[in-house]
Amino acid sequence: GPSKRRLRRARAFSCFSSPSNQRAKMARLAIRSFASGVALLVLFGSALFHVASCDASSIECPDFFADIPYVRFEGNQTSNLFAFRYYDADEVVCVRGTCRKQREWLRFSVAFWHTIRGEGRDPFGEPTKQWPWETAPASDKMERAKLRMNAMFQFLDKLGVDWWCFHDRDIAPEGEGGDLKETERNLLDMVGLAKELQQASGKKLLWATANLFSSPRYMNGAGTSPDKAVFLSAALQVKQALDAGKELGGEGYVFWGGREGYATLLNTDMGVELDHLAALFRAASGYADKIGWRGQFLIEPKPREPSANQYDYDVSAAASFLRQHNLQRFKINVECNHATLSGHSCAHELELARTQDLLGSIDINRGDPQSGWDTDEFLMDLPEATRLMLVLLEQGGFERGGGLNFDAKLRRESTNVEDLFYAHIASMDAMARGLKAAAAILNDGALKDLKTRRYRSFEGYSLEGRSLADLAAEAMAMEVAPSHTESASQEKAELLFSTYV
Repeated sequence: GPSKRRLRRARAFSCFSSPSNQRAKMARLAIRSFASGVALLVLFGSALFHVASCDASSIECPDFFADIPYVRFEGNQTSNLFAFRYYDADEVVCVRGTCRKQREWLRFSVAFWHTIRGEGRDPFGEPTKQWPWETAPASDKMERAKLRMNAMFQFLDKLGVDWWCFHDRDIAPEGEGGDLKETERNLLDMVGLAKELQQASGKKLLWATANLFSSPRYMNGAGTSPDKAVFLSAALQVKQALDAGKELGGEGYVFWGGREGYATLLNTDMGVELDHLAALFRAASGYADKIGWRGQFLIEPKPREPSANQYDYDVSAAASFLRQHNLQRFKINVECNHATLSGHSCAHELELARTQDLLGSIDINRGDPQSGWDTDEFLMDLPEATRLMLVLLEQGGFERGGGLNFDAKLRRESTNVEDLFYAHIASMDAMARGLKAAAAILNDGALKDLKTRRYRSFEGYSLEGRSLADLAAEAMAMEVAPSHTESASQEKAELLFSTYV
């Protein structure tokens, strides 16, 4: 169709985001057409003077997934591993009278950092993956970045996912020696390329973020650094990442504070650090207003790793921080693996955020219960997917800036391009099944009725305005203290749940 033709045209030129490079490639196409007419040479002749100066003029943008078919819905009887069994993007699912397509309930997003930049590195070993966009010829780091960006949009196209997410340093390298102007130019060039690809493909940016944890300058934190120059560097990165997100139509912006914590209180002023972090968040919110960006700010809790003690430990800590500093524009991006690292289930963290109107988005993944660290595995478990979707559907789905982002990576031992597709397909199918199971549970209402009955003694009774003395007087009026209360029927609830999954 026309959209695919536009994407192919964008692929043909997007390796060269600068005007001179694009004109150079157009000139080469004109030369090839010389035999059929000189009109193209006249039209593009001025570009011939730029060919010699283009160091990467021999680089093409290959189809990195040429051997992978487009992933389509085929139903649960298919034996095709490159097909969806349950995720039917345009199937309408109704939840208590609200009807949306699966793609609108789920809002899947692919993470640039794990999918395109994932190397297979772990704390004990070097990279194991040699992706074709990393091994294809490239004259410099910016040409390599352009190959990666093309790979990202080719992957989204083949997989049929509408959204993507990135860190600034995922898509654009830092300038040589930390040169700030070169760093900014690099990001602007890559944002320009991403915008072209978005327009050609119809793909959209869910959210952007700044990498405030990888550089050695952030070893003591970014917004919580005791070094003013480092704090200012972090503020600059946030500004530029917000500009990038706005230019690309991003719906959200995430702060993940992997270095915003401490190793020991003996050398740490916690109060000062938390105040500085809140000041950075307020400054970001103010700048968003200034540039007219109306998206959703999100913070992503994690208890530790890499910091020994991270300030936004879990949803409870993050919610308390937001209330204390009156950061009303912020909600929470819950990552499932972070939830389990903090000693909670992912459903617990989602529900706690939902009940405080703070559930903004979800990084959908899981951890390995035997390892105890952040393994970022793809979630493929139907009961778990259903529990998560129950919470999401209870709040009516995502608002602007929210989605199911695959902050998940292949295992170190999985090194084929096909494995990227298998992982996403399996998790998307699991979440689609979870969506339909959760919708059935809510529509049938049996679990809801069981839950409501547990609290029926409070029906028509308000605690508002009743003092402790009033409550005590009512208790004395009962004359006899209750010796027991009704069964919670946990096993019945679990049995009911199991009939849907």
